[in-house]
Amino acid sequence: MAVLSGLKPEKVFDYFEKLCSVPHGSGNTKIISDMCVGFARELGLRYRQEPCNNVIIWKDASAGYEDSAPIILQGHIDMVCAKTDDCTKDMSVEGLDLVTDSEWVWADKTSMGGDNGIAVAMILAILADDTLAHPPIEAVFTVDEEVGMDGAFALDCSDLKGNKLLNLDSEIEGVFTVSCAGGMRADCHLPGVMEPVTGMAGYTVTLSGLKGGHSGADIHLGRASGNQVMGRVLYSGMKRFPDLRLAAVSGGQFDNVICSRCEAAVAIPAGNEKAFEDFIREFDAVLKNEYAGCDDGITLACAGTEVTAAVSAETTDVMLHTLLALPQGVQAMSVDFPGLVQTSLNLGVLRLEEGGPAGSRHCRVCRRYCYRTGQVSRLAVCPPVRVPRHGGGGLSRPDRQGCGGGGYPRWLGVRAADREDPRPGRDFHGAGAARCAFRPGAAQCAVHRADVCAAVRGAQAQQIGYGIVSSGEAVRRTRFAASPPFCCNYARMPS
Repeated sequence: MAVLSGLKPEKVFDYFEKLCSVPHGSGNTKIISDMCVGFARELGLRYRQEPCNNVIIWKDASAGYEDSAPIILQGHIDMVCAKTDDCTKDMSVEGLDLVTDSEWVWADKTSMGGDNGIAVAMILAILADDTLAHPPIEAVFTVDEEVGMDGAFALDCSDLKGNKLLNLDSEIEGVFTVSCAGGMRADCHLPGVMEPVTGMAGYTVTLSGLKGGHSGADIHLGRASGNQVMGRVLYSGMKRFPDLRLAAVSGGQFDNVICSRCEAAVAIPAGNEKAFEDFIREFDAVLKNEYAGCDDGITLACAGTEVTAAVSAETTDVMLHTLLALPQGVQAMSVDFPGLVQTSLNLGVLRLEEGGPAGSRHCRVCRRYCYRTGQVSRLAVCPPVRVPRHGGGGLSRPDRQGCGGGGYPRWLGVRAADREDPRPGRDFHGAGAARCAFRPGAAQCAVHRADVCAAVRGAQAQQIGYGIVSSGEAVRRTRFAASPPFCCNYARMPS
Protein backbone atom coordinates (compact mmCIF):
# COMPACT_ATOMS: atom_id res chain seq x y z
CA MET A 1 0.00 0.00 0.00
CA ALA A 2 1.23 3.49 -0.82
CA VAL A 3 2.50 5.42 2.20
CA LEU A 4 0.36 8.46 1.40
CA SER A 5 -2.83 6.59 0.50
CA GLY A 6 -5.81 8.10 2.27
CA LEU A 7 -4.44 11.64 2.26
CA LYS A 8 -6.62 14.06 0.38
CA PRO A 9 -6.65 15.25 -2.30
CA GLU A 10 -5.81 11.67 -3.25
CA LYS A 11 -4.67 12.36 -6.80
CA VAL A 12 -2.17 15.00 -5.71
CA PHE A 13 -0.54 12.76 -3.12
CA ASP A 14 -0.66 9.78 -5.47
CA TYR A 15 1.34 11.68 -8.07
CA PHE A 16 3.64 13.13 -5.42
CA GLU A 17 4.52 9.70 -4.06
CA LYS A 18 5.24 8.41 -7.55
CA LEU A 19 7.53 11.36 -8.22
CA CYS A 20 9.34 10.73 -4.93
CA SER A 21 9.89 7.06 -5.82
CA VAL A 22 12.65 7.92 -8.31
CA PRO A 23 15.89 9.89 -7.90
CA HIS A 24 15.59 13.44 -9.22
CA GLY A 25 18.35 15.62 -7.85
CA SER A 26 19.57 18.51 -9.96
CA GLY A 27 21.50 17.17 -12.95
CA ASN A 28 19.88 13.75 -12.54
CA THR A 29 16.43 14.32 -14.03
CA LYS A 30 16.12 11.88 -16.95
CA ILE A 31 14.09 9.31 -15.00
CA ILE A 32 11.58 11.78 -13.58
CA SER A 33 11.34 13.56 -16.94
CA ASP A 34 10.47 10.25 -18.60
CA MET A 35 7.95 9.63 -15.81
CA CYS A 36 6.19 12.93 -16.61
CA VAL A 37 6.12 11.93 -20.29
CA GLY A 38 4.55 8.63 -19.22
CA PHE A 39 1.84 10.49 -17.30
CA ALA A 40 1.06 12.57 -20.41
CA ARG A 41 0.76 9.43 -22.51
CA GLU A 42 -1.52 7.79 -19.95
CA LEU A 43 -3.79 10.85 -20.06
CA GLY A 44 -3.71 11.00 -23.85
CA LEU A 45 -2.27 14.53 -23.81
CA ARG A 46 0.10 16.16 -26.27
CA TYR A 47 3.59 16.66 -24.89
CA ARG A 48 7.12 17.64 -25.83
CA GLN A 49 10.28 16.49 -24.09
CA GLU A 50 13.42 18.56 -24.60
CA PRO A 51 16.99 17.23 -24.73
CA CYS A 52 17.71 18.87 -21.36
CA ASN A 53 14.71 16.92 -19.89
CA ASN A 54 12.24 19.81 -19.75
CA VAL A 55 8.71 18.57 -20.42
CA ILE A 56 5.74 20.56 -21.75
CA ILE A 57 2.23 19.07 -21.65
CA TRP A 58 -0.83 20.63 -23.30
CA LYS A 59 -4.47 20.12 -22.36
CA ASP A 60 -7.29 21.59 -24.41
CA ALA A 61 -9.88 23.84 -22.80
CA SER A 62 -12.97 22.33 -21.25
CA ALA A 63 -16.36 22.85 -22.88
CA GLY A 64 -17.33 26.50 -22.93
CA TYR A 65 -13.77 27.80 -22.48
CA GLU A 66 -12.42 27.09 -25.95
CA ASP A 67 -11.99 30.78 -26.75
CA SER A 68 -10.23 31.62 -23.49
CA ALA A 69 -6.55 32.53 -23.47
CA PRO A 70 -4.23 29.72 -22.34
CA ILE A 71 -2.66 29.75 -18.91
CA ILE A 72 0.83 28.38 -18.22
CA LEU A 73 1.33 26.37 -15.01
CA GLN A 74 4.99 25.83 -14.23
CA GLY A 75 7.10 23.97 -11.68
CA HIS A 76 10.52 22.33 -11.61
CA ILE A 77 11.16 18.60 -11.34
CA ASP A 78 14.62 18.66 -9.75
CA MET A 79 15.28 18.77 -6.02
CA VAL A 80 18.11 19.54 -3.61
CA CYS A 81 19.48 16.21 -2.40
CA ALA A 82 20.51 16.63 1.22
CA LYS A 83 20.58 14.08 4.00
CA THR A 84 21.44 13.69 7.65
CA ASP A 85 24.93 12.58 8.65
CA ASP A 86 23.78 9.06 9.53
CA CYS A 87 21.80 8.45 6.31
CA THR A 88 23.27 5.76 4.03
CA LYS A 89 20.91 6.32 1.10
CA ASP A 90 22.47 6.98 -2.31
CA MET A 91 20.15 9.72 -3.56
CA SER A 92 21.61 9.52 -7.06
CA VAL A 93 20.03 6.10 -7.63
CA GLU A 94 17.39 5.67 -4.91
CA GLY A 95 14.01 7.26 -4.35
CA LEU A 96 12.84 8.76 -1.06
CA ASP A 97 11.34 7.07 1.99
CA LEU A 98 8.20 9.08 2.70
CA VAL A 99 6.60 9.22 6.14
CA THR A 100 3.33 10.79 7.30
CA ASP A 101 1.34 11.24 10.47
CA SER A 102 -1.67 12.53 8.48
CA GLU A 103 -0.79 16.10 9.43
CA TRP A 104 2.71 16.32 8.00
CA VAL A 105 4.55 14.51 5.23
CA TRP A 106 8.33 14.17 5.29
CA ALA A 107 11.16 11.95 4.04
CA ASP A 108 13.17 9.82 6.43
CA LYS A 109 16.63 11.36 6.94
CA THR A 110 16.65 13.20 3.61
CA SER A 111 15.24 16.26 1.96
CA MET A 112 11.81 15.51 0.54
CA GLY A 113 11.75 17.41 -2.72
CA GLY A 114 8.48 19.12 -1.86
CA ASP A 115 10.27 22.02 -3.51
CA ASN A 116 9.02 21.60 -6.12
CA GLY A 117 7.50 18.11 -6.37
CA ILE A 118 4.24 19.07 -4.71
CA ALA A 119 3.63 21.70 -7.41
CA VAL A 120 4.33 19.18 -10.17
CA ALA A 121 1.91 16.77 -8.49
CA MET A 122 -0.76 19.48 -8.28
CA ILE A 123 -0.35 20.35 -11.96
CA LEU A 124 -0.55 16.68 -12.95
CA ALA A 125 -3.69 16.28 -10.83
CA ILE A 126 -5.24 19.25 -12.63
CA LEU A 127 -4.35 17.73 -15.99
CA ALA A 128 -5.90 14.41 -14.93
CA ASP A 129 -9.17 15.93 -13.69
CA ASP A 130 -11.75 16.14 -16.47
CA THR A 131 -14.35 17.67 -14.16
CA LEU A 132 -12.58 21.02 -13.86
CA ALA A 133 -13.66 24.00 -15.94
CA HIS A 134 -10.54 25.55 -17.43
CA PRO A 135 -9.02 27.39 -20.40
CA PRO A 136 -6.27 25.73 -22.45
CA ILE A 137 -3.49 24.64 -20.08
CA GLU A 138 0.20 24.59 -20.89
CA ALA A 139 2.06 22.68 -18.18
CA VAL A 140 5.78 23.45 -18.16
CA PHE A 141 8.12 21.27 -16.09
CA THR A 142 11.70 22.56 -16.04
CA VAL A 143 14.91 21.01 -14.73
CA ASP A 144 17.88 22.12 -12.65
CA GLU A 145 16.20 25.13 -11.03
CA GLU A 146 18.10 24.48 -7.82
CA VAL A 147 21.51 24.98 -9.44
CA GLY A 148 20.84 27.99 -11.66
CA MET A 149 17.54 27.64 -13.55
CA ASP A 150 19.29 25.89 -16.42
CA GLY A 151 16.04 24.34 -17.60
CA ALA A 152 14.23 27.68 -17.69
CA PHE A 153 17.01 29.17 -19.79
CA ALA A 154 17.06 26.18 -22.16
CA LEU A 155 13.27 26.16 -22.59
CA ASP A 156 12.01 26.45 -26.15
CA CYS A 157 9.03 28.82 -25.83
CA SER A 158 8.17 28.91 -29.51
CA ASP A 159 5.02 26.80 -29.18
CA LEU A 160 3.77 28.30 -25.90
CA LYS A 161 0.74 30.51 -26.49
CA GLY A 162 -0.16 31.64 -22.97
CA ASN A 163 0.63 35.15 -21.75
CA LYS A 164 -0.03 34.44 -18.08
CA LEU A 165 2.38 32.19 -16.23
CA LEU A 166 1.99 30.88 -12.70
CA ASN A 167 5.21 29.53 -11.22
CA LEU A 168 4.06 27.21 -8.43
CA ASP A 169 7.20 27.45 -6.32
CA SER A 170 6.65 30.02 -3.62
CA GLU A 171 6.95 29.93 0.13
CA ILE A 172 3.93 31.58 1.74
CA GLU A 173 0.27 30.86 1.10
CA GLY A 174 -1.82 33.71 -0.24
CA VAL A 175 1.17 35.52 -1.74
CA PHE A 176 2.04 36.38 -5.34
CA THR A 177 5.77 36.82 -5.83
CA VAL A 178 6.35 39.35 -8.57
CA SER A 179 10.02 40.36 -8.35
CA CYS A 180 13.37 38.99 -7.30
CA ALA A 181 17.05 39.73 -7.04
CA GLY A 182 19.44 38.33 -9.58
CA GLY A 183 21.69 35.42 -8.73
CA MET A 184 25.03 34.02 -9.72
CA ARG A 185 27.52 31.36 -8.79
CA ALA A 186 31.26 31.93 -8.46
CA ASP A 187 33.75 29.07 -8.30
CA CYS A 188 36.88 30.32 -6.54
CA HIS A 189 40.28 28.63 -6.46
CA LEU A 190 43.48 29.24 -4.50
CA PRO A 191 46.73 27.54 -5.63
CA GLY A 192 48.57 25.30 -3.24
CA VAL A 193 50.90 22.29 -3.21
CA MET A 194 50.82 19.46 -0.68
CA GLU A 195 54.17 18.83 0.99
CA PRO A 196 55.35 16.03 3.33
CA VAL A 197 54.83 16.61 7.04
CA THR A 198 57.37 15.44 9.64
CA GLY A 199 57.72 16.12 13.34
CA MET A 200 54.15 17.42 13.66
CA ALA A 201 50.97 16.24 15.36
CA GLY A 202 47.85 15.77 13.28
CA TYR A 203 44.30 16.64 14.28
CA THR A 204 40.87 16.38 12.70
CA VAL A 205 38.70 19.39 13.56
CA THR A 206 34.95 18.90 13.18
CA LEU A 207 32.23 21.55 13.23
CA SER A 208 28.79 19.93 13.38
CA GLY A 209 25.25 20.27 14.72
CA LEU A 210 24.39 23.32 12.63
CA LYS A 211 20.89 23.81 11.26
CA GLY A 212 21.99 24.89 7.81
CA GLY A 213 19.11 25.87 5.55
CA HIS A 214 18.42 27.46 2.17
CA SER A 215 20.78 30.24 1.18
CA GLY A 216 17.84 32.36 0.02
CA ALA A 217 14.98 31.56 2.38
CA ASP A 218 17.02 31.16 5.58
CA ILE A 219 20.02 33.45 5.12
CA HIS A 220 18.49 36.16 7.34
CA LEU A 221 18.09 33.87 10.37
CA GLY A 222 21.65 34.35 11.63
CA ARG A 223 22.56 30.69 11.40
CA ALA A 224 26.20 29.70 11.30
CA SER A 225 27.86 28.66 8.06
CA GLY A 226 30.09 25.69 8.76
CA ASN A 227 32.56 26.78 6.10
CA GLN A 228 32.82 30.35 7.33
CA VAL A 229 33.09 29.39 10.99
CA MET A 230 35.71 26.74 10.21
CA GLY A 231 37.77 29.40 8.48
CA ARG A 232 37.49 31.53 11.57
CA VAL A 233 38.45 28.66 13.88
CA LEU A 234 41.49 27.67 11.85
CA TYR A 235 42.61 31.28 11.43
CA SER A 236 42.47 31.75 15.19
CA GLY A 237 44.31 28.45 15.60
CA MET A 238 47.01 29.63 13.22
CA LYS A 239 47.46 32.79 15.30
CA ARG A 240 47.79 30.67 18.44
CA PHE A 241 50.07 28.09 16.74
CA PRO A 242 51.99 29.98 14.03
CA ASP A 243 53.31 26.87 12.24
CA LEU A 244 49.85 25.30 11.82
CA ARG A 245 49.46 23.75 8.37
CA LEU A 246 46.24 22.86 6.56
CA ALA A 247 46.03 19.25 5.38
CA ALA A 248 42.35 18.89 4.42
CA VAL A 249 39.03 20.68 4.55
CA SER A 250 35.59 19.62 3.38
CA GLY A 251 32.28 21.35 3.96
CA GLY A 252 28.89 21.54 2.26
CA GLN A 253 27.31 19.78 -0.70
CA PHE A 254 25.49 22.55 -2.59
CA ASP A 255 26.20 26.21 -3.22
CA ASN A 256 22.62 27.21 -2.37
CA VAL A 257 22.58 25.45 1.01
CA ILE A 258 24.07 26.99 4.15
CA CYS A 259 26.81 24.57 5.18
CA SER A 260 25.78 22.57 8.25
CA ARG A 261 28.97 20.55 8.75
CA CYS A 262 32.64 21.09 7.99
CA GLU A 263 35.68 18.96 8.70
CA ALA A 264 39.34 19.90 8.47
CA ALA A 265 42.67 18.26 9.15
CA VAL A 266 45.66 20.25 10.39
CA ALA A 267 49.21 19.64 11.49
CA ILE A 268 50.69 21.50 14.46
CA PRO A 269 54.18 21.41 15.95
CA ALA A 270 54.65 18.37 18.17
CA GLY A 271 54.41 19.09 21.89
CA ASN A 272 51.42 21.43 21.52
CA GLU A 273 48.74 18.74 21.64
CA LYS A 274 47.23 19.65 25.01
CA ALA A 275 47.28 23.36 24.22
CA PHE A 276 45.52 22.75 20.89
CA GLU A 277 42.83 20.60 22.49
CA ASP A 278 42.28 23.27 25.16
CA PHE A 279 42.01 25.88 22.40
CA ILE A 280 39.32 23.86 20.61
CA ARG A 281 37.33 23.42 23.85
CA GLU A 282 37.52 27.15 24.53
CA PHE A 283 36.39 28.02 21.02
CA ASP A 284 33.53 25.54 21.28
CA ALA A 285 32.27 27.41 24.35
CA VAL A 286 32.59 30.73 22.52
CA LEU A 287 30.54 29.43 19.57
CA LYS A 288 27.84 27.93 21.79
CA ASN A 289 27.40 31.28 23.50
CA GLU A 290 27.56 33.25 20.25
CA TYR A 291 24.95 31.16 18.43
CA ALA A 292 22.62 30.48 21.35
CA GLY A 293 19.06 30.86 20.20
CA CYS A 294 19.71 30.47 16.47
CA ASP A 295 22.08 27.49 16.17
CA ASP A 296 22.02 25.87 19.59
CA GLY A 297 23.44 22.55 18.40
CA ILE A 298 26.74 23.95 17.16
CA THR A 299 29.62 21.75 18.29
CA LEU A 300 33.36 22.09 17.70
CA ALA A 301 35.57 19.10 18.48
CA CYS A 302 38.97 17.69 17.59
CA ALA A 303 40.60 14.27 17.55
CA GLY A 304 44.13 13.13 16.91
CA THR A 305 44.82 11.72 13.45
CA GLU A 306 47.74 10.89 11.20
CA VAL A 307 48.71 13.68 8.81
CA THR A 308 51.41 12.88 6.25
CA ALA A 309 51.06 15.87 3.92
CA ALA A 310 49.82 19.45 4.11
CA VAL A 311 50.24 22.78 2.35
CA SER A 312 53.05 25.01 3.56
CA ALA A 313 52.66 27.40 6.47
CA GLU A 314 52.84 30.32 4.06
CA THR A 315 50.10 28.91 1.82
CA THR A 316 48.01 28.07 4.89
CA ASP A 317 48.30 31.70 5.95
CA VAL A 318 47.01 32.93 2.58
CA MET A 319 44.15 30.41 2.50
CA LEU A 320 42.93 31.11 6.02
CA HIS A 321 43.19 34.88 5.59
CA THR A 322 41.05 34.51 2.44
CA LEU A 323 38.44 32.35 4.20
CA LEU A 324 38.29 34.87 7.03
CA ALA A 325 37.79 37.79 4.63
CA LEU A 326 35.18 36.28 2.30
CA PRO A 327 31.78 37.92 2.91
CA GLN A 328 28.99 35.63 4.09
CA GLY A 329 25.30 36.13 4.73
CA VAL A 330 23.16 39.26 4.45
CA GLN A 331 24.83 42.19 2.70
CA ALA A 332 21.91 44.57 2.16
CA MET A 333 18.20 44.85 2.98
CA SER A 334 15.51 46.12 0.62
CA VAL A 335 14.09 49.58 1.17
CA ASP A 336 10.93 48.92 -0.87
CA PHE A 337 10.07 45.60 0.80
CA PRO A 338 10.60 45.86 4.58
CA GLY A 339 12.20 42.72 5.95
CA LEU A 340 13.37 41.48 2.55
CA VAL A 341 17.02 40.57 2.09
CA GLN A 342 18.14 42.25 -1.12
CA THR A 343 21.72 40.97 -1.33
CA SER A 344 23.36 37.99 0.31
CA LEU A 345 26.27 35.62 -0.24
CA ASN A 346 26.80 32.01 0.78
CA LEU A 347 29.98 29.92 0.78
CA GLY A 348 28.16 26.66 0.17
CA VAL A 349 30.94 24.24 -0.78
CA LEU A 350 34.55 24.18 0.41
CA ARG A 351 37.15 21.57 -0.51
CA LEU A 352 40.91 21.18 -0.35
CA GLU A 353 41.70 19.44 -3.61
CA GLU A 354 44.82 18.71 -5.60
CA GLY A 355 46.16 22.15 -6.50
CA GLY A 356 44.56 24.00 -3.59
CA PRO A 357 41.16 24.71 -2.03
CA ALA A 358 38.12 25.41 -4.14
CA GLY A 359 34.98 27.12 -3.00
CA SER A 360 31.58 27.54 -4.62
CA ARG A 361 29.68 30.67 -3.65
CA HIS A 362 26.07 31.40 -4.44
CA CYS A 363 25.43 35.13 -4.70
CA ARG A 364 21.92 36.57 -4.58
CA VAL A 365 22.23 40.17 -5.59
CA CYS A 366 20.57 43.27 -6.90
CA ARG A 367 22.63 45.06 -9.57
CA ARG A 368 23.10 47.88 -7.11
CA TYR A 369 25.32 45.59 -5.06
CA CYS A 370 27.01 43.57 -7.81
CA TYR A 371 30.36 44.98 -6.67
CA ARG A 372 30.22 42.30 -3.96
CA THR A 373 31.16 39.75 -6.61
CA GLY A 374 34.24 41.84 -7.33
CA GLN A 375 35.24 41.51 -3.71
CA VAL A 376 35.02 37.74 -4.01
CA SER A 377 36.98 37.78 -7.28
CA ARG A 378 39.75 39.85 -5.74
CA LEU A 379 40.03 37.64 -2.68
CA ALA A 380 40.25 34.36 -4.57
CA VAL A 381 41.12 33.22 -8.06
CA CYS A 382 37.87 32.85 -9.98
CA PRO A 383 36.61 33.65 -13.48
CA PRO A 384 35.08 37.07 -14.14
CA VAL A 385 31.57 37.16 -12.70
CA ARG A 386 28.70 38.99 -14.35
CA VAL A 387 25.16 39.62 -13.20
CA PRO A 388 22.98 37.29 -15.29
CA ARG A 389 19.86 38.44 -17.04
CA HIS A 390 17.51 36.24 -15.06
CA GLY A 391 15.99 37.59 -11.90
CA GLY A 392 15.62 41.09 -13.22
CA GLY A 393 18.66 42.46 -11.45
CA GLY A 394 16.45 44.58 -9.22
CA LEU A 395 13.26 44.67 -7.22
CA SER A 396 10.11 46.07 -8.76
CA ARG A 397 7.52 47.44 -6.40
CA PRO A 398 3.93 46.74 -7.48
CA ASP A 399 1.54 49.67 -7.42
CA ARG A 400 -1.69 47.81 -6.91
CA GLN A 401 -3.20 44.78 -5.23
CA GLY A 402 -4.77 41.78 -6.82
CA CYS A 403 -8.52 41.60 -6.72
CA GLY A 404 -10.32 38.45 -5.81
CA GLY A 405 -13.51 36.77 -4.81
CA GLY A 406 -11.95 35.08 -1.80
CA GLY A 407 -9.65 37.75 -0.48
CA TYR A 408 -6.69 39.92 -1.39
CA PRO A 409 -3.43 38.15 -2.09
CA ARG A 410 -0.29 40.03 -1.12
CA TRP A 411 2.46 41.09 -3.51
CA LEU A 412 5.93 40.02 -2.51
CA GLY A 413 9.50 40.39 -3.70
CA VAL A 414 11.80 37.43 -3.18
CA ARG A 415 15.52 37.33 -2.42
CA ALA A 416 16.16 34.32 -4.65
CA ALA A 417 17.01 34.10 -8.31
CA ASP A 418 14.34 31.50 -8.93
CA ARG A 419 11.46 33.20 -10.62
CA GLU A 420 11.39 30.79 -13.52
CA ASP A 421 9.83 33.19 -15.97
CA PRO A 422 11.29 32.03 -19.30
CA ARG A 423 10.98 35.50 -20.81
CA PRO A 424 14.56 36.80 -20.51
CA GLY A 425 16.16 36.51 -23.92
CA ARG A 426 13.14 34.59 -25.23
CA ASP A 427 10.42 35.24 -27.79
CA PHE A 428 7.83 35.32 -25.05
CA HIS A 429 6.82 38.95 -25.01
CA GLY A 430 3.87 40.45 -23.21
CA ALA A 431 3.61 37.69 -20.64
CA GLY A 432 2.70 38.34 -17.04
CA ALA A 433 4.38 36.11 -14.51
CA ALA A 434 3.78 35.52 -10.85
CA ARG A 435 4.64 32.88 -8.29
CA CYS A 436 1.64 31.64 -6.38
CA ALA A 437 2.16 28.36 -4.64
CA PHE A 438 2.06 26.25 -1.54
CA ARG A 439 5.65 25.34 -0.83
CA PRO A 440 6.38 22.99 2.07
CA GLY A 441 7.87 24.68 5.08
CA ALA A 442 11.39 23.77 6.08
CA ALA A 443 12.01 21.94 9.30
CA GLN A 444 15.60 21.67 10.47
CA CYS A 445 18.60 21.29 8.20
CA ALA A 446 18.07 18.75 5.42
CA VAL A 447 14.69 17.44 6.55
CA HIS A 448 11.68 19.18 5.03
CA ARG A 449 8.05 18.64 5.94
CA ALA A 450 4.97 19.41 3.91
CA ASP A 451 1.79 20.59 5.62
CA VAL A 452 -0.95 18.25 4.41
CA CYS A 453 -3.51 20.95 5.11
CA ALA A 454 -1.71 23.38 2.80
CA ALA A 455 -1.67 20.78 0.06
CA VAL A 456 -5.41 20.32 0.46
CA ARG A 457 -6.00 24.05 0.20
CA GLY A 458 -3.66 24.32 -2.76
CA ALA A 459 -5.37 21.59 -4.75
CA GLN A 460 -9.02 22.40 -4.08
CA ALA A 461 -9.43 24.73 -7.01
CA GLN A 462 -12.96 24.60 -8.35
CA GLN A 463 -12.12 26.37 -11.60
CA ILE A 464 -9.05 27.11 -13.62
CA GLY A 465 -9.76 30.31 -15.48
CA TYR A 466 -9.23 34.03 -15.77
CA GLY A 467 -9.42 34.74 -12.14
CA ILE A 468 -9.68 31.45 -10.39
CA VAL A 469 -6.54 29.43 -10.21
CA SER A 470 -6.13 27.83 -6.81
CA SER A 471 -7.42 27.75 -3.30
CA GLY A 472 -6.15 29.16 -0.04
CA GLU A 473 -8.11 29.71 3.14
CA ALA A 474 -6.61 29.31 6.58
CA VAL A 475 -7.80 26.04 8.09
CA ARG A 476 -6.74 24.39 11.29
CA ARG A 477 -4.49 21.45 10.53
CA THR A 478 -6.62 19.14 12.63
CA ARG A 479 -9.50 19.85 10.22
CA PHE A 480 -7.63 19.30 6.98
CA ALA A 481 -10.04 16.64 5.74
CA ALA A 482 -12.97 19.02 6.01
CA SER A 483 -11.38 22.21 4.76
CA PRO A 484 -13.82 24.23 2.64
CA PRO A 485 -13.04 25.00 -0.99
CA PHE A 486 -11.91 28.55 -1.57
CA CYS A 487 -10.67 30.38 -4.62
CA CYS A 488 -8.54 33.46 -4.99
CA ASN A 489 -8.19 35.39 -8.20
CA TYR A 490 -5.15 35.54 -10.37
CA ALA A 491 -3.92 39.10 -10.37
CA ARG A 492 -2.15 40.50 -13.40
CA MET A 493 1.48 41.27 -12.75
CA PRO A 494 2.13 45.03 -12.73
CA SER A 495 3.84 46.29 -15.85
